[in-house]
This record gives sequence, structure tokens and C-alpha cells, in this order.
Amino acid sequence: MNVFSVLEGNKPIIFAQPHGGTHVPADILVKLNGRGRALVDTDWHINKLYDGLLADVTIVQSHIHRYVIDANRDPDGVPLYPGQNTTSLCPLSDFDGNSIYKRSREPSNDEIERRRLMYYRPYHEALSHQVQRLKQKHKSVVVFDCHSIRSRIPFLFEGLLSDFNIGTNDGQSCGMEFQSGIERVCSNATGYTYVVNGRFKGGWTTRHYGQPGQGIHAIQMELAQSTYMQETGPWRYDEQKAGKLRECLNEITVELCNTAAFPRNHGF
Repeated sequence: MNVFSVLEGNKPIIFAQPHGGTHVPADILVKLNGRGRALVDTDWHINKLYDGLLADVTIVQSHIHRYVIDANRDPDGVPLYPGQNTTSLCPLSDFDGNSIYKRSREPSNDEIERRRLMYYRPYHEALSHQVQRLKQKHKSVVVFDCHSIRSRIPFLFEGLLSDFNIGTNDGQSCGMEFQSGIERVCSNATGYTYVVNGRFKGGWTTRHYGQPGQGIHAIQMELAQSTYMQETGPWRYDEQKAGKLRECLNEITVELCNTAAFPRNHGF
């Protein structure tokens, strides 16, 4: 089982997909309870949603499920959202606050480190390599971190989540022209709602890779799953909804590529 896969392209954008994988190694699967085995918190169909969206792009996918280890968390376990409910590097609970492990089967510190070395590090080494490869070809590169989540999760946030949740770490992970470009597309998208740096400001990927002063711009796109799929099991992909959403995502990513190809003064 490959930990990750890479499709290399030449456009100045990378689709990073840390949470689309569903593989749980057998030695870990036996430790999960029924809630854990259900894999409810998968970014369901995220790979399919972005597949073929834009020609000649680079895609880096993790095939390991986030319950094994979360490739969008700080490797040292530093909380991304202090004071708010969230999940850890090796989650012990799901997004509803329920335990995902059988009693006394939670991973030890040694086990967490083993998973970090086996599953987390290879994914980020691959992503880092692609960033540097494309940076040699372009003045600006965009890491577009592709995510999705159920639109109602009281444990994590109140009410109904916006359709498009744009995270730029409060404007620190990308040049403002990139953020403004996405906002412009989303504001013109009929039938969708959006927010910038709301509940999801961007995870570790966005915060770590975003170095706009160096021409590396990172943006997290957290989609409400109601925009393209059934939000309850069996988590069916909705071709009609997804088709409409893909049109908007295409506009967003084309806008980002055009901005990267003709970068303006970032103010650094």
C-alpha cells in the first residue's frame, strides 16, 4: 500500500489532498471501535471532485485515513485553534466528540511517532518536493489545500457552515491578490455562500507552506459536503451537484493560476 501518490503537472498550482484517503492499516484497524471503523470524518470523494478539474496541475494525495494520523496537523501536536474543539495529530475522537478507539487501545507516544515517520513524513516530503520543483519553473506557486466537511457539526461549530470556507491564516499564507481573486469568484457564484478565515483559517499545511514573501502562496479550501454529496452514510457522490460545483472550482483555480503567472507586487 502506497502512503501517497503524486501526479506531476507544470502549472503553478498544487492540489494537496491530505484527508481523502480511506486506508487504515490492519494493526490499527483492530484497535478502532465501531465509530472509528465508520470513518465518518473522511473528506469523501475529494479526489474525484478535483480529478480532471484543471489540466497539467500537480496533485499530491495521501491514501492514509486521518484517523491513523492527520497530515494537516502540526507534527509536534501544537493546537491549531486554541480554545476550540478540534482533533489531534493522531485523533482519539471523531468530529462529534465520540471516542474512536476501543478501551485502552489508544496510541502511545511511541506509536504516534511511528505513524508520523511512516505515514505523515513521506506525504509532506513529497509535497515539499513538488513545491520546490514548481518554484524552479515559476516566480509564484500556489498550494491549494483541498478539504471538505459535513455542513453541520455542533461539536466543532455553531449552525450551518458556509459552502466555501477560504482559509489564508488571516491573510498571512498568501498574497492578498490571491485571496481577493477567490473571493471575487465565490461572490459571483450563484447559489453558494462563502466566508474568508471563519471557523477554518487553514490547517498546518496552509500555515507551514505559505511563504508569500518567497513566492509560495498557500490557501485552504474547506467545502461543505452538502455542495456535492450526501452528507450521511453511504456518502453518495451527487453528480449533478458536483458538476455545478466543479465549474466554480475551475474558475477559482484558473484565477489562481493566472495570478501566479502574472504576480503583482506583494508588498514585501
